Amino acid sequence: MSESGRLSDRERRAWFGFLTMQEDVRRHLNRQLLRDADISVADFAVLSVLRMSPDGPMRVFELREALRWEKTRVIHQTSRMIRRGLLERQTCVEDRRGTRIALTDEGRAVIDKATPLHLRYVRQIFLDLLSPRQLDTLAVVSETVLDNLASDAFED
Repeated sequence: MSESGRLSDRERRAWFGFLTMQEDVRRHLNRQLLRDADISVADFAVLSVLRMSPDGPMRVFELREALRWEKTRVIHQTSRMIRRGLLERQTCVEDRRGTRIALTDEGRAVIDKATPLHLRYVRQIFLDLLSPRQLDTLAVVSETVLDNLASDAFED
């Protein structure tokens, strides 16, 4: 590992390849979701987390932790989705000052329609291109970086 303040050719290729791939994959997924389900990648992320929540509705801080987003991003995104009828606020039983964010029937129908289309597209543009060995390597690399970042907890 070089400490010179410059990236080696190998490091530059890996780092900028990762950044470019991440942005291009996100852009393609967003375009697919908008075309096929009339929702964005951000909408899909929120709807998916709520759909998979075993306890149903979630507090904003729970959504923030699950999505790994800043609090303001969660608040703005959920507010837009509430206005569109995909989500609703519910009174929090254990804390009357708080609210929970819940799927509406429309939000549930949208995510149920979008999920199989999205998964098929993820396979087409990403998973099916990689060998089992490459997938395993990608998983190990991702877990290594995430483990390193876990010690530097992000709070907003």
